[in-house]
Amino acid sequence: MPAIAVHKAALREGLVLPYAEVGGPSGVPVVLVHGYADSWWTFEPLLRRMPASLHAYAPTQRGHGDADKPPDGYLPEDFATDLVAFMDSVGIERAVLVGGSSGGVQARIVAGRYPDRVAGLVLLGVPVALADKPAAAELWEAVRDLEDPVDRDFVERFALGMTAEPVARGFLETIVEENLKAPARVWRETLRGLLETDLRATLAGILVPTLAVWGDQDPIVTRAEQQTVLDTVIGSRLIVYEGAGHVVYWERPERVVRDIADFAQSAA
Repeated sequence: MPAIAVHKAALREGLVLPYAEVGGPSGVPVVLVHGYADSWWTFEPLLRRMPASLHAYAPTQRGHGDADKPPDGYLPEDFATDLVAFMDSVGIERAVLVGGSSGGVQARIVAGRYPDRVAGLVLLGVPVALADKPAAAELWEAVRDLEDPVDRDFVERFALGMTAEPVARGFLETIVEENLKAPARVWRETLRGLLETDLRATLAGILVPTLAVWGDQDPIVTRAEQQTVLDTVIGSRLIVYEGAGHVVYWERPERVVRDIADFAQSAA
C-alpha cells in the first residue's frame, strides 16, 4: 500500500492548494479532480491502491477542504484554469485527467482546450448536464439559503445520498468533515456555476482518449448521459458497474484503480 504524501502548490499569491501524491517519476502522471464540496480526501480509497505504474496527484480545489478560499472564482471555467495552473506548478507537462462527479466538468474543459496537456480523460460518474435534473433543483433550494457554519445533518444526508452500497463509516465521517470546511458561499457559488454553465458544451472538441465509468444505480447521472458522451466524444468507451451508485470510487476502489491503470497505460 503506497504512502500518501501531502504537499502544497502555490498557484499565485492568495491561492495555495494542498495536494496528495503517490508514486514516483517513472509512473504515468494521473491527476484526480474532485467534485462538488469535496477535497483530495474523496480519492483516498484510490490513492491507497495506486500501482507503481501510476504517479497520482489529487489537488484540493479553491474554496474546498484546506485550500485557500478566495472571494470569487467558482465557475467551472475558473476551476479548469486552476487545474492547468496546478499542473504547471508541480511540473506536469501531460497527464491522464480523472474527473470524479462534477470534477469531470473542469477536466473536460481542460481536455478540450489543452489537448497537448492531456494524455487521456476518465469520467467517473460525471453528469452531461445538471440544470435539467430535479435532484439538482432540490439541492439548489437547500444550498441557496445555507449559512455558516454549514449544518452537519445536511452534509451527512448529502454524502449518504451518493452511494448505493455500504461505505466504511470512518471514511464517510472524514468526507463529512472535509465537506464542512467549504463555507456556505462556496457551496452556493460552485453549484450556481454548475447550474448556469452549459455543461453539455464542455463535451465539444474533446479529441483525447476518453473512458466513462458509470454505476447503474447512480441516482443523479443517467445511462442516457453516458450515451451522449459516447455519441459526442470520438472513440470514447463506457464501463458500467452494476449495482454501484454515484461515487463508484468509494464503492469499488479496487476495480476503479484497475480500470484507470489499464486506460492510462494504453493512453500514455
